[in-house]
Amino acid sequence: MQNLKSHKSFEGLTQFWEHESKSTKTKMKFSTFIPQGEVKGCLIWLSGLTCTDENFITKAGAQKRLSEKGLMVICPDTSPRGLNLPAEHEADDFGSGAGFYLNATTEGYKDHYRMFDYVTEELYALIQKEFKIAANKISISGHSMGGHGALVLGLTQPEKFRSVSAFSPIVHPTQAPWGQKAFTGYLGSDAAAWKKYDAVELLLAGKRHPNALLVDQGLKDPFFEKQLMTGHLTEACQQVGQKAQVHLREGYDHSYYFISTFIDAHIDFHAQALNA
Repeated sequence: MQNLKSHKSFEGLTQFWEHESKSTKTKMKFSTFIPQGEVKGCLIWLSGLTCTDENFITKAGAQKRLSEKGLMVICPDTSPRGLNLPAEHEADDFGSGAGFYLNATTEGYKDHYRMFDYVTEELYALIQKEFKIAANKISISGHSMGGHGALVLGLTQPEKFRSVSAFSPIVHPTQAPWGQKAFTGYLGSDAAAWKKYDAVELLLAGKRHPNALLVDQGLKDPFFEKQLMTGHLTEACQQVGQKAQVHLREGYDHSYYFISTFIDAHIDFHAQALNA
């Protein structure tokens, strides 16, 4: 790993890193905040469409609460970079900055767009080896596309993630325009193959997390009805008995102004689970 820059904040360190990834066969960047003193656990944060490893760490205002709770956060980039694959740079909802936290199977993309493996295997191991965090002290959260990723990874591999939360997640991407476009490009036209990267479909297929899922969604979010479909998650959780806390926030939108308002509650949620 190469440390690109480092800043002291709330007696801890906000840092930016780069390393060679075996999963994506490219260099990958991530940012971290590491509190002073004993580190009691790690929160993986997955960002949304068009974001990089820097969005959460610079906009969410999370460092103060993380420092108080003794938690580090690690924020990977949202896709591989430095490639020139077909259609990779033509839109903001597919390709660069839009990895959707899956393992692609289509030509070209299958060699590099392996964000599921990158987070659940490579980054997961790196947290333990380089930052000395125990495997049972790791949780996951995210926003929008990253909220989708947090729910999918948490439901698929619950043994790896102590707790799961999300802001404005794309909960039913097989039924949403963003998801349908991305899944066609990454996974091909067989819609049955898409379901393993869809939180609602995973719940209906029997996947569960032992702890309650925490979700915050703004009701003034312009993507609420057509892209995010939060109600589908609530209905699925009720149908299959998955515990969930879904908060619909009046007047809040899709931005980091929304995230920064409620991030402390999410950090407290994860701190409670990691310290249990």
